[in-house]
Order: sequence, then C-alpha cells, then structure tokens
Amino acid sequence: MRSKYIFICCFCLLSSWLYGQGISVRGTVVNSENEGVIGADIFIVETQRLYETDVNGTFELTDLETASYTLNIFSTGYASQTILLEVQEQNDDLRIQLEAVNVELGTVEVREGREDDLRVKRLKDVDGFGIYASKKTEEIDLTDLIANLATNNPRQVFASVPGLNIWENDGAGLQLGIGARGLDPNRTSNFNTRQNGYDISADALGYPESYYTPPTEALKTIEVVRGAASLQFGPQFGGLLNFQFKDGDIDAPFKLTLSNTVGSFQFLNSFTSIEGHSKKWSYYAFYQRKQGDGWRENAQFDQNTAYASVRYAFSERFSAKFDFTYMNYLAQQPGGLVDFEFEQDPRQSKRERNWFKVNWQLAALHLDYKVSETLKWNTRIFQLNASREALGDLGAINRPDPLRERDLIKGNYQNWGAETRLLKRYQFKNSENIHNFLIGARYYNGFAESRQGDADDTADPNFRFLNPTDLEESDYDFPSQNVSFFAENLFNLTSKWSVTPGIRWEYIDTNADGYFKERFELGGMTIAEERIVVNRSNTRSFALLGLGTSYRFNENLEVYANISQNYRSINFTDLAIANVNLIVDSLLQDESGFNADLGSRGSLLDGHLVYDASLFLIRYNDRIGIGSIIVEDAGGLQRATAYRTNIGNARIYGLESYIEGRQQFFTSKEHALDARLFVNMAFINGKYTSGTSDVLNKNVELIPPFNIKSGLKLRYQNFGFSYQYSYTQEHFTDATNARFFPDATRGIIPSYQVHDVSLSYEFKRWTINANINNLLDSAYFTRRANAYPGPGIISADGRAFYVNLVYQWAKQP
Repeated sequence: MRSKYIFICCFCLLSSWLYGQGISVRGTVVNSENEGVIGADIFIVETQRLYETDVNGTFELTDLETASYTLNIFSTGYASQTILLEVQEQNDDLRIQLEAVNVELGTVEVREGREDDLRVKRLKDVDGFGIYASKKTEEIDLTDLIANLATNNPRQVFASVPGLNIWENDGAGLQLGIGARGLDPNRTSNFNTRQNGYDISADALGYPESYYTPPTEALKTIEVVRGAASLQFGPQFGGLLNFQFKDGDIDAPFKLTLSNTVGSFQFLNSFTSIEGHSKKWSYYAFYQRKQGDGWRENAQFDQNTAYASVRYAFSERFSAKFDFTYMNYLAQQPGGLVDFEFEQDPRQSKRERNWFKVNWQLAALHLDYKVSETLKWNTRIFQLNASREALGDLGAINRPDPLRERDLIKGNYQNWGAETRLLKRYQFKNSENIHNFLIGARYYNGFAESRQGDADDTADPNFRFLNPTDLEESDYDFPSQNVSFFAENLFNLTSKWSVTPGIRWEYIDTNADGYFKERFELGGMTIAEERIVVNRSNTRSFALLGLGTSYRFNENLEVYANISQNYRSINFTDLAIANVNLIVDSLLQDESGFNADLGSRGSLLDGHLVYDASLFLIRYNDRIGIGSIIVEDAGGLQRATAYRTNIGNARIYGLESYIEGRQQFFTSKEHALDARLFVNMAFINGKYTSGTSDVLNKNVELIPPFNIKSGLKLRYQNFGFSYQYSYTQEHFTDATNARFFPDATRGIIPSYQVHDVSLSYEFKRWTINANINNLLDSAYFTRRANAYPGPGIISADGRAFYVNLVYQWAKQP
C-alpha cells in the first residue's frame, strides 16, 4: 500500500518537468493605478490553456511557438479584454491594463473558451474574504454538471471530492450525509456547513447536524476546504462545506427558469426561479416542490423549499444583501432491516408508523465595504429558527412493532450570530511582493430545546404529546454562547514561495436545564420511576494554531503543506435522547487533535490533464465512537448494548487523489467532440492507538480502506452525456470491529459498486435531461443506524429513472 502512495506522488511531482522548451512570455496585469491585479485569468484561445497572475500581478506564458495568439484577460471587478499577441522571441515585459467596472454590475462571468467546466477547481489563494493558500480545497462548479440535480444525488454532485464516505438515507435528497477522512457522515455533522458563508446546521456548538440541504438546481458552486479550515471557519475536524447560491444574472434585468422532473416511484419535482440585475439592484429567488412515494415501502415524502435574495449597491464601495430561506418536509420512514431481511428483500419495511417532519427558516444580512484598494470589510448577521420532529417506534428492529404508544422527539432551535472580517493587502518597503492579512471575529448565540415523550398509537403523522406537561422521557433547554477571534497572514516571501501562519481563539459556554426520567423494569414492566433534575454548565476557552506553506515551481506545478489544530465540543444534547439501542456515556469529553496535508497539484500535457494528489494525517484525541457494554435489568437479564463514549485516541492517514483529462476531437472546422475523463481515488487507514482492550489497535469505524469514483463526460454541439462508476470497500461501523450484531445496528458495510448515467440535449431555450441512477440495480446499503431513520440497515435506492425538462427565458438589457 505504501508503495502505491510513493509511486503516485512521485509521478505527479516528476511528470510536470517533462514539458517542451518553447518560447516564454512574461508580463504583468495592472489596474488604472498601476497596481498588480492578483488572480487575473489569461486564456489563450488557440492552445486552450488558462494562466493566473500571482500575488504581484505577474504571469508567464510557457511553451509557445512563433505564431499569433488571442488572449482573453478577465478578473472580478474589471472589464474583460481581448488582445492579439505576436510571438517571435522571448518577451519579459508584456504589460496589460484592465479597467475597473462599477461594483453594481456584479461579477462578470466569462465561460466561452475557458476551463470553467472542469468538474472541480480549487479556490484561489485569496478568494472573497478568505485565505486559502496552501490548503486542500475543492470548488465544485454546478452550472455545467450533467447529473440528476432534482434529487441532489450526492454520488454525482460530490464525485470529484476524494475521500468522502456518503450515506444514502433516501433517494430524494432530503438530507445530506457526507463524512471525510473517517469522520461520521451523519447529517454532515463533522463539517462546518454553511450557505453563502453562514451557518445552516441545527446548533453549531452542540448539535451541528444539517436537516436542510440546499437544492442543487439553485446552486452555483459548492466549496470544500479540508481540516485546515479550522482557523477561519470553526474548529471542526472535517473542515468547511459552503453552498453558494446563484446571485442574479448580471446580463439581463429578468431571467426565468422553469424546471420540472418526473421519475420512478411517483417522483415529481417542480423548480421555478427568477433572477436579474437592474441598475443598483440584483436579485435571485426560487420555489421548489418535491414529492414521491420512495423506493421502499412506507417511504413517501413531500417537501417545499423557497429562497429569495436581494442585493443593493449603495456606491462603488458599499453594498448590502439580504437573503431568506424557508424549507419544510414531511417524510414517512420505513425503518431499518436486519441482515437476513435485507438479503431477502431490501425494499421491504417493518415500520409503517414512523414519520419525520422538519421546518427550517434562515435569514442573513451581508454587508460589504471596500475601504480602499487594499482594504475591504465584510460582516454577516444570520439567524435560524428551526424544528425537527421524529415520531415512531425506536425499539430493536429484530422485533415487530409492538403497536403501542409511539415515541415522539421534538427539537427546536433558535440561533443567531454575527461574523465580521477585514482583509488587508500590503507590501513591505523595498519589496515587490504583496502580502495579505485577514482578521475576524464571531459571536454565536444558540438555544436548543429537546423534548421526548409518548404520542398516540395510530399510524398517522400526529406530532402531539399525550402528556405535554409531564413528559415520559425528558425535557431540556440548552442555551449556549460562543465567541471567537481568528487571524491568518499570507506571506509571499517570493513570487513562488508563500507561508501562511494562523491562530484562532475560542470561548464556549454550554448549559443544560431540565430533567429526564429513569425507569426500573422487571419482565418488561416498569416497577419504579425516578425524575432526575439536571442543571449543568460547561465553560472552556482555548487557542488553535496552524501553519501552511506553498511553493509554485511554475504555472503548472505547486507543492503545498499545512497543519492545523482541531477541536470538537460536546454539548448536553448528546445526553438528551433516550434510546433502547444506544447508551450514551454521561461523562463524554470534548475531542481534540490536528489535521496535516502534504500534496502536489497542477496540470500536465499543455493543460489537458489536471491533478491534485495529497497525503494527510489526522491525530484524533478522545474520539467519540460506538463501543459495546453489558447492561442488566432489574430481573438480572444481561444483554450487550451499543455504548457511545470517548473510545480513545486514533490515528488516521491516507492518500487522496484526483485527476481529470480533457481532449477535443474536431469533426469539422465548426464542431468538436469535447471529452473529459476523471478518476477520484482515496486510500485511508485508521487505527485506535489507545483505549480499552476491545478497541486498542482496531480499525477506526466508518473508514472505507479504498474508494474510487470515475467518470466520462462528453459534449457534442447540443448533446451531453455522462457516465459514472463508484466503488466503496467493505468497512466497519463500530470501534470493536463487530462483523455482525443481531439487531443490525452494528456490523460491516459490505463492498458495493454503483453506476449512474445521464443525458442532456439543448434546443434554443429548452433543455431535456434523462438520468438513470444505479443503472445495474445493485442491492447495497451505506449505513447501519442506531436511531432514526432506523434502527438497523438502511437500504440504498435501487434503479431509478428520471426525465427533466428545463425552459429558460431572459429579457435582453
């Protein structure tokens, strides 16, 4: 295995030196004040190669021949420019000047002839109000993706991000479950999940689970920053996951998009959006309705999502944007299966009385001010008002539904926060290198309420307690506060070498106020009951440090490294839910550790091949996981039960690699077949280095040792085609590495492979898309649940067909 790592890394590092020795042209892109423009894109039409200016605004065009070349130059905030370059011999003083445009025009989007339709790009060293130099980043461009967007299909949407473990809870895309580098995928809780830069999870401190997934049809990009994001965006081990919505078509005062999808199992999806720009105003809004019966029995759902954003440019320097999101859905949950039931029929359901309801409301105000050409400021004020309600039977799935009163769990979340950032660009005396300094502060106020008790014994979605003033299980309030300060500085020591140190300071205050009831049973009957009042507080503060470095040998080869500390706090919400399938340690402690990356990225073969390959290491102290404990009831009956506790210290390391090739085959002077092939691979190994004897030296759970996603994308004139293959290797679901457990809440996830195919055709204002997910109808599952949507094995969807029709109309300016 190690030899594979070494071979791949050496290949990526050495191959980029094999270019021909053509003519080079060096130059600078400047603005009207003769300052270098950072991150300007220079595209050579004839060679289809894209270059980017460095921190001084300089660039180098390599491997040119004696000929004429057309250069397209563009950068955010500047008018694009096209020039004709005559190359006769080496040139070191080409100078290109860009003119600034009024900020109210928004972002100029140039797609023709660019490589923007690569499946994945990386974030620039300084992008918006963030510093991403030397970090492992991915930016997924969704505007040209040929995939099933109506269901937010995560296999296709995140196919270009290596190392992800994806949980498939439903085929409708109601909830996203992804984890990276051996972290729990449950509702993406190990990422700092954001939308347009602000939090969208239930409670960023104590319950960072995301019950709301932004509709893919409304997104422009998805940004992924690995563990080194802990300094700027929060201390989570997984890093940052940020969904960027479309923000208004700047070329038209009004644009309408109508998208309707029909599919297998009575799936219907209607998506309508409007967007535009008029003088100082720009806007984007959509409404989505999604419903269906689901692949399994008892799996119907109905979802509504709406979003609106309005931006106003008060001047060239100051703008404000407000956005609001509303989402609700009701879904029936078919429950889990045990192993032999899954083998018999993965579509069957043993629970028809389980329901899940979610209501999510988000609001945010964004303020942007350009203080000067070298200093800019941003503030985001955001608020969440949300609830989730789970109703049904949580008893072991290897027993029939007792048809008695159901268990009802209600969670309400009322949070607000503010985050402000200052980004300064500066130079030292007698130095041409430009540096960037980012400083910021964040305040977060959370309030979570968790209530659990009995509901009626019907099969209807009646989310009402039978005894709301004296609940049978628990009633808690969880107020919390968080204050943090952070800073990073990008030092460009030379035009090729940069160093980025950073620091983050956190203050966290979490509290619990409420009660739970403890019962003593004999022969399945309650013989005694005690109400235990809880009033607890946990306050802590700490600092996290990080350091990154990057060296660019040329435009086509960069080597980067980083290390950052991480921290994940537990909240009393971890202890609030009573579940017969799981016992939670009342003495849970916070988790800590660090992430480190060493990688190489760049391009080969005149830009026709792009790659990013990196080694990573995670040190995970006091990791919370699932072990086993023997419990005994009042009658002396013993049974083994899942036990959630601080398992021990873990070490996780591996290789993540992504490579994409592009080639055009001209069928005539006007037409060409554009072909793209990508391969995304990850080799990951994790071991517990400390802990009890039943977990010491065992494999860390939820880590597929190997997974790969590979695909082919073709475009010819108005036709598009994509094919994708996904494979995930067998792995464990608990720290004891149990292969089988009678109630199916623990055991192995067998290896599985899935094929997806998508087609598209464009005709004037119309586009028709067809998708076949799970082409070969593979029977597989990605998770074993201890609670909802289980407990037990959660079957992934079988083969499904979808047809999508899109109409777009824009009013010309």
